[in-house]
Amino acid sequence: MSRRKQIYEGKAKVMFEGPEPGTLVQYFKDDATAFNNQKKGTITGKGVLNNRISEYLMMRLAEIGIPTHFIRRLNMREQLVRQVEIIPIEVVVRNIIAGSLAKRFGMEEGGALPRSIVEYYYKKDELGDPMVSEEHITCFGWATTQDLDDIMQMSLRINDFLTGLFLGIGIKLVDFKLEFGRVYENDSMRLVLADEISPDNCRLWDLKTNEKLDKDRFRRDLGRVEEAYQEVARRLGILPEGAPGDAKGTETVQ
Repeated sequence: MSRRKQIYEGKAKVMFEGPEPGTLVQYFKDDATAFNNQKKGTITGKGVLNNRISEYLMMRLAEIGIPTHFIRRLNMREQLVRQVEIIPIEVVVRNIIAGSLAKRFGMEEGGALPRSIVEYYYKKDELGDPMVSEEHITCFGWATTQDLDDIMQMSLRINDFLTGLFLGIGIKLVDFKLEFGRVYENDSMRLVLADEISPDNCRLWDLKTNEKLDKDRFRRDLGRVEEAYQEVARRLGILPEGAPGDAKGTETVQ
């Protein structure tokens, strides 16, 4: 890892120069953050689990025609991905009232929405990732109207597919965050799904008990964070039953 040129370091991942032009190596860290980096900690083994979970989900989405930046997994913590020009927008798809939606409108968590809600947030940590409208996005040149149409269409397809996939293993997909980027090939440009899909950026509840199986266990000091991530991996069939856990404990720094 030290011999490669580092391109970018975020809260949960580090991007390194890839072996071929137009590629990057995405390294998954064990670092955990919440509340715009105000709460920090380490979840031992989280990077290994998120690497496997995101690989599996990206590959399944590619099977239904969703273009992604994922190329292949390199090892326990790294993926080879296409280098993309990230659109500075976080797309949040909500199926059930939870998190900031419940807080903003004074609603009780857990109620199913009559239809899925798609929200946009400007990717800017120092501003607290403010919610933005399509008017802001197009006016400030972050994306075009056509880009947003494509992003909306892909986001709803991803939601439909993942909702069914998780229901099949006894999990509710409450809400999740997506990021998209532009890939330039010859004289053409196309949008692809980027970043990751994992318990770090999805709210996942057990279908019968509503037990949280995602990063809310870290945010809300619920404990058993590693076990929750392992449980998602086990249900997806990528962590065999009885396999020794890579996660040993959680350190939290306020």
